[in-house]
Amino acid sequence: RSILAQTFTDFELILVDDGSPDSSGAMCDQFAEQDQRVKVIHKENGGLSDARNAGIEIAQGEFLGFVDSDDYIEEDMYEMMYKNTIEANADIATCGVYDVYSNQKIQIKENFRKVLTSEEALKVFFEGTVSNVNVTSKMFKRHLFEEIRFPVGKTIEDAFVIVDLSIKAKTIALDTTQKYYYFHREGSIMTESFSQKNFDMIEAYQRNLKLVKEHFPNLIEHAEVRLCWANFIVLDKIILSNQLGKVKEEKEIVEYLRKHFSLIMKTPNLTKARKLSMCVLLFSVHLYAYFPKIQENKFQKKN
Repeated sequence: RSILAQTFTDFELILVDDGSPDSSGAMCDQFAEQDQRVKVIHKENGGLSDARNAGIEIAQGEFLGFVDSDDYIEEDMYEMMYKNTIEANADIATCGVYDVYSNQKIQIKENFRKVLTSEEALKVFFEGTVSNVNVTSKMFKRHLFEEIRFPVGKTIEDAFVIVDLSIKAKTIALDTTQKYYYFHREGSIMTESFSQKNFDMIEAYQRNLKLVKEHFPNLIEHAEVRLCWANFIVLDKIILSNQLGKVKEEKEIVEYLRKHFSLIMKTPNLTKARKLSMCVLLFSVHLYAYFPKIQENKFQKKN
């Protein structure tokens, strides 16, 4: 409903019903009957990437945007990004995001607009402070996706494509004004228990590092820090799921982080708490395990 309520009205809305057992499919058809801008795809459940790819295949507009089913957007989000794209002759436009936990909005302190090169924008996405790799807070010229699709069967899908899209983009219109409401829910990549699928995160940032070395050598350290971050996240999930010592890849993760100790300590893109925990990890994984548990307790009390 928040999409159909947009102040920018010249768009097509492609709803993908991927076989949900609830009444989602019927609701999609009802929207299509009520609004000629709505198209519906009914298909078997193939995951988020498969659903997005299905929409890309039939999209006719000059631009593409993605909104996940549990999230919503402010009524002028696409109008703002469209105007920014036209003014800057940009291939990608961004907006800021409200991270919503238990109905609480977390404010972003910085609020600004800037026109960036693809390298400058990717640096911002990797830093993750005012924007990040997520495609839902962005609008893309459709031609960027001509040879790019989301990886079917993978989690953290956006991280697998953002570097490819940035390589093809010439100009990015960055706007940190918050317009997208992202709901952090049970089962999302940041809150679910550990599973082997979590290694998709490491794979994505390993791939990104390889592409950065080829196309944006000035960003190698930023990509390496992001890969360290991914290793931290997976290690923390292993610990919080009481799987420490039971996952064969655990040793490889710890060795990777220890190898990059100097980089982790000097980067401004990791927190002081993360750096302190890294100092402990040099000596003991079991002592390090106290840090994610403490952080998790703080998070649960706050939200």
